[in-house]
Amino acid sequence: MADSFTLDTTPCGTVEVAYVVNGPIETNTYFVISGDEAVVIDPAWDGEELARSFAAAHPGVRIRAIVCTHGHADHVGGVAGLRKALPEIEYLLPAEDVATVETNIARQRTWGIETPDPGEPTRLVHEGDVITVGSARLQAIATPGHTPGGMVYFCAIDQGPIAFVGDTLFPGSHGRTDLAGGDEVAIIRSLRRLGQLLPSATSCLVGHGPSTTIERELATNPFMR
Repeated sequence: MADSFTLDTTPCGTVEVAYVVNGPIETNTYFVISGDEAVVIDPAWDGEELARSFAAAHPGVRIRAIVCTHGHADHVGGVAGLRKALPEIEYLLPAEDVATVETNIARQRTWGIETPDPGEPTRLVHEGDVITVGSARLQAIATPGHTPGGMVYFCAIDQGPIAFVGDTLFPGSHGRTDLAGGDEVAIIRSLRRLGQLLPSATSCLVGHGPSTTIERELATNPFMR
């Protein structure tokens, strides 16, 4: 069956991307800034401190939304604190990962990690949804496998395309599939689909560790061939 999803790769707007590595599993938390607006992607831990440090570094910029690539505890652990610090903020979670949050928080508890409950999302994300921030647009692409509802958020901007890939893609590899809801066949299908959909110049900002590009992964990642 043909892929009916259409990705808009026309450059639109500009962004600045800032990030911090935080939480017990060293998650990359990204701040996507455009004009006087920002969204935070995958706040891993201590959301109140994330809000304070961002405000100090970027006066006059309002964080309008939390956007999660998937429902694992190490990617939603800072949601509760951000919502406490910024009561008007939206919390966006992939629709298919609602059950994943509670399950994975319980799993991490067995590892000695207690994660604050993020609460109910204010918006559920489906493939094709667009999240605006200033002059830029984040387009949601469904990438099941690491979790049932995993999303990649693609942003075509004047500086060149970028994608926030969560734990779907790592340099030369992919996210683990041995946790509840993981599916090895699905994640490989998702990776190959990303290789077809995203421009080769796309910078891929990953959930843990260094970034990569689609061009590099098509050349070196065996799971994308």
